[in-house]
Amino acid sequence: MKHPENTIEILKLLDKSNCRACGFATCLVFAIAVFKGEKNLGDCPKVDPEIAKEYCSTTPPKSGTSTETQEDGILLLQKQISEIDLASAADRTGGRYIKGQLIIKVLGKDFYVNSQGQLSSDIHINQWVAGPVLNYVLKAQGVSPGDTWVPLRELERGKEWDSFFVKRCEEPLKKIADNYTEFFKDLVYVFNGKQVQNHYQSDVSIVLHPLPKVPLLICYWKAEEGLPSTLNLFFDVNVEKNLPIESVYTIGTGLAVMFGKLAQRHG
Repeated sequence: MKHPENTIEILKLLDKSNCRACGFATCLVFAIAVFKGEKNLGDCPKVDPEIAKEYCSTTPPKSGTSTETQEDGILLLQKQISEIDLASAADRTGGRYIKGQLIIKVLGKDFYVNSQGQLSSDIHINQWVAGPVLNYVLKAQGVSPGDTWVPLRELERGKEWDSFFVKRCEEPLKKIADNYTEFFKDLVYVFNGKQVQNHYQSDVSIVLHPLPKVPLLICYWKAEEGLPSTLNLFFDVNVEKNLPIESVYTIGTGLAVMFGKLAQRHG
């Protein structure tokens, strides 16, 4: 039987109609449940029974996959952290090693990683942040970002994630930008962003640093002359040398959730 590598592999087998026949609100939530072994692929009535038989739904979570937002995935990452030298990780991650802890900047805020992989910070650490931070500590090669920005689909493994990224990240962020005029000011002041000029002739361009060597460029084009507004995210061309594509996706979708809550609170 086949063992799915991640949630996205399962999601590709579904029709993504969110029909709820499986008992879940969305196909994505059902796919996560299948990967965790809580559901069988055959519980979706729209999946070919022969295809469902090919897949084992009890695959143990693997470090570095989309299961990093789940508790079991986090535990696996923490175990790997406990086996590395945090002091030597400081240089390649762009962090600091002080009193047995690695300190790295996440959106400009200090995050502390101890020798057991436990995270702490002055701000709330949600599920969208924990996995990517731990993966970054483990996988970052220390490649410094350059001046070349590309959309997710142009990254080495980005194409297979792009359609989900557009729906879960770029489209929600565009709605926020369309309806919340102070959105970009908040990004600059709350998350230590930097406004840059004329990237791709956009009306607004903001650079954020979700992680020290993982910059993110947000470009927004306002609606005009009958043309709709547009928002796109761009990554450093070498981002996958510092962070697995699964975590790049998780960061993007997590930011959309975070910024949405910020807009609702202060809009």
